[in-house]
Amino acid sequence: MINLDGALYPWRFRLVIAVLLGMVGVIAWRIVDLHVFDHDFLKAHGDARSVRHIPIPAHRGLITDRNGEPLAVSTPVITLWGNPKELMRQRQQWPALAAALGQDAEVLSRRLQQNAGREFLYLARGLTPEQGDAVLAHKIPGVYSLEEFRRFYPAGEVTAHMVGFTDIDDQGREGVELAFEQWLAGVPGQREVLKDRRGRLIKDVGVARNAKPGRELALSIDLRLQYLAHRELRNALVENKAKAGSLVILDVQTGEVLAMVNHPTYNPNNKRNLQPQAMRNRALIDVFEPGSTVKPISMLAALQSGRWQPTDTVEVYPHSLRIGRFTIRDVSRGGGPVLDLAGILIRSSNVGISKIAFDIGGESIYRVMQQVGLGQDTGLGFPGEQVGNLPNHRKWPQAETATLSYGYGLSVTAMQLVHAYATIANNGRMVPLSLARVDQPANSTQVVPEEVAKTVQGMLQQVVEAPGGAHRAQVPGYHVAGKSGTARKTSAGSKGYQQNAYRSLFAGFGPASAPRLAAVVVIDEPGGEGYYGGLVSAPVFSKVMAGALRLMNIAPDNLPPPLPEQQQAGALPGNGGRG
Repeated sequence: MINLDGALYPWRFRLVIAVLLGMVGVIAWRIVDLHVFDHDFLKAHGDARSVRHIPIPAHRGLITDRNGEPLAVSTPVITLWGNPKELMRQRQQWPALAAALGQDAEVLSRRLQQNAGREFLYLARGLTPEQGDAVLAHKIPGVYSLEEFRRFYPAGEVTAHMVGFTDIDDQGREGVELAFEQWLAGVPGQREVLKDRRGRLIKDVGVARNAKPGRELALSIDLRLQYLAHRELRNALVENKAKAGSLVILDVQTGEVLAMVNHPTYNPNNKRNLQPQAMRNRALIDVFEPGSTVKPISMLAALQSGRWQPTDTVEVYPHSLRIGRFTIRDVSRGGGPVLDLAGILIRSSNVGISKIAFDIGGESIYRVMQQVGLGQDTGLGFPGEQVGNLPNHRKWPQAETATLSYGYGLSVTAMQLVHAYATIANNGRMVPLSLARVDQPANSTQVVPEEVAKTVQGMLQQVVEAPGGAHRAQVPGYHVAGKSGTARKTSAGSKGYQQNAYRSLFAGFGPASAPRLAAVVVIDEPGGEGYYGGLVSAPVFSKVMAGALRLMNIAPDNLPPPLPEQQQAGALPGNGGRG
């Protein structure tokens, strides 16, 4: 049979021919369009199969102390990675690769086989350039390198708790490294290269985007004071067989943290055997009842109320006070049956300060403690920092009023306590705290009347210098002021206090005539012959304050008067002698 559709229906034949010619025309036009007009399309698809962007690492910003001494430095390191798909064809070179990497051959073989379907596997990270070059010298196909940066901490354990550290990816994980991550972290760049389908480099096109390094950060600490505080605190812990300790030094006028040390500590350059308890920045994280170190703050409240004057007296005999089923007792019973306000601080009389607290009320003491920063956010923004607890009651019972006045029933950090003493030393003006160097001092706030603060300054000077006071805190050549404290430790997970477990504290400032530095010493569970703050922590304060005042070139205010001219002349070598 003959098909006559083409003859009977010529329009169908012409239609098919026209469609085919139209399709050929469209294809031809698309070819011309892609090669002449829209050539970016083919270029983009070609580049997608051959152009690669290799990251250019950006080093983190340098961290220094206030004088420019480096505390955290980024050093270049080599990271080696492998393509398991390529390395599977190089089994005979696995032993040589393992030896060059310093790894066990069986462990490396197992890792490569487990990741045989992948195209990326870290072989070793953080190698020195020399170590990396030694491995690459074997020219094993499938082994490649990346340039990265590793953080190095020149001061090691001395600044560990403040500076913190970074992880293997160079991101902040603790301390200032974490708190200032956005400031310190750099922005990686990109390098454009051409690779074939097997990933081999054909051409280095150039830098597509430059790396932007992180910004430098100058901390407030003085590395000289940091070393001094670290050494003296460590020696005190060894001497007193203590469990732990903290020490903070503040600049009274600027609010800068000049030193902040803790023990136990750790080496951020070697974290292999890192213990979690050694990583705690106790000065900002550990909270405790401050004991007698808050009695000067209760005295501020008494003087500020207008109901008490420095010359007023309180009967403390028989050095005990019954409140319901509780009895308040004085540890020291010297000074007589009646004490003035300074005498209450010198003798650290719980009975005396409690009677004053009953008169002015717990709310007055609470308000002043809040004003000087106890139980409040310090504003430092340090990771993990605790706020503590400053209790408030709608109606203040006598027991809670008394315990608050001599430092129980509330919890604070060492940083909050030193900030409160710095406020007293700064004539009642509170300055914001800072972990970064302050070039323009922030505005201060008058939180306590100036005359009241100066009166308490004088009382705290007597605490150190008067007979029966904390004489171990004295500093040769300087007048200093401060108050010791001893607080029993609470039982973890239950009510009440531990037996024979104490914190020894001393808080003070100097020189007393024109305060510049404030410091707090906290020693946890001393196990030596004594545990009182005046016995354990006051000597540490004395040594640290003496060194700090001299390092800061602060003029002495307690030098002996000069000898008369005749005595000076007579004292010269050879005068009046017989030879």
